[in-house]
Amino acid sequence: MTLGSSEQTAIIRTERGLTIAGTRITIYDVMDHLTARRSPELVLNWLPLTKNQLESVLSYIETNRTEVEAEYQEVLKTAEEIRQYWEERNRDRLAQIAAIPPKPGQEALWKKLQAQKAKHAVES
Repeated sequence: MTLGSSEQTAIIRTERGLTIAGTRITIYDVMDHLTARRSPELVLNWLPLTKNQLESVLSYIETNRTEVEAEYQEVLKTAEEIRQYWEERNRDRLAQIAAIPPKPGQEALWKKLQAQKAKHAVES
C-alpha cells in the first residue's frame, strides 16, 4: 500500500509501521527527531535519507497529523513497556555485574568510570 505521492519517496505500511519506502526508517524515527526539536538539516545528518524523502515524510506527517501522532504515542508506549520488561528481567544480573570488583591494576580507570557515571546521572 503506497501512501505517498511518488514511488521513490512513498510512505508504506510494513510490520514495523509507517515506513519510508526502500528504507528501514519509520516515520516514528523521524518523529523522535522532531520531538527532540532537531532541524531538518540535523535529521538528514542522523538518518540516511535524501532531502526529497524527508520532505515527503514531513508533508505526510503534516497532512495526517492526528493519525500519525496517535500511532506515534502507541509506539512510545510499547517501547516503554518493553524497556521496563527487560529492565526488570535483567535487574538481578546487572546488580551482580555491578558488584564485580575491578581487575587488579584497573582501579584508576574504575574510579574515572564511576565519576563519569555520577556526572551523567546528575545531568540527566
